[in-house]
Amino acid sequence: MALGPFYVEQKLRTATVHGTVLLMRHGETEWNREGRVMGRNPVELNAAGRAQVAAAADFMREIKLDLIVTSPLVRARQSAETVAERLGGVQVIEDGRLAEVEYGRWESLTFKDLLQDPLYLQYKENPVTMATPGGETIAQAQARGVAAVHDTMEANHSRHVLFVSHGDIIRTVICHYLRLELPHFRRLRIDNANLSALELADNFAEMKFINLLADPARAFVPPFRA
Repeated sequence: MALGPFYVEQKLRTATVHGTVLLMRHGETEWNREGRVMGRNPVELNAAGRAQVAAAADFMREIKLDLIVTSPLVRARQSAETVAERLGGVQVIEDGRLAEVEYGRWESLTFKDLLQDPLYLQYKENPVTMATPGGETIAQAQARGVAAVHDTMEANHSRHVLFVSHGDIIRTVICHYLRLELPHFRRLRIDNANLSALELADNFAEMKFINLLADPARAFVPPFRA
């Protein structure tokens, strides 16, 4: 037997902050399919998104969730409420720190539009320290996302908590717990209504799975229409 599991077991047994963190991105919206920057806009799930979330909820039945913490944005709240209902009424609370990255004046633009903006061409090379126009840096977004997860788990020792959030927030949270350098956050594919899971033990985390989908073939499909 490999020795890695012995190390993990020791970490889990002696932790003062311990629990299972599940991360789910909201289901698909029409803006996702159009390749349009949603940001803080009140965009609702489309029919495909509602079906994706329902399938993800069914996938989670064996995990026995204790709590759902969601971004307050409409698409995330709809996703969280769908999961809660299908799993028998799990409590849902909001945490504004899980909201999407603030994209400032880029919100509502398509990615084709962004490619015509010289400021975006600079930003995409250095999003960690360069802020969006009227918004924030990826490092700032990561800090608030990690704080939301940490504070929740500190108050919910040994519980299974689902965090419903947005693509870049989830990517950066995973980077933090796996000690991956933040500039590489875009290497993690996070699809709509995906599930990722971490078991936390103080500052240590064991990754259970990343971007698990009820329909795994979707991970190989372009994320928006060309």
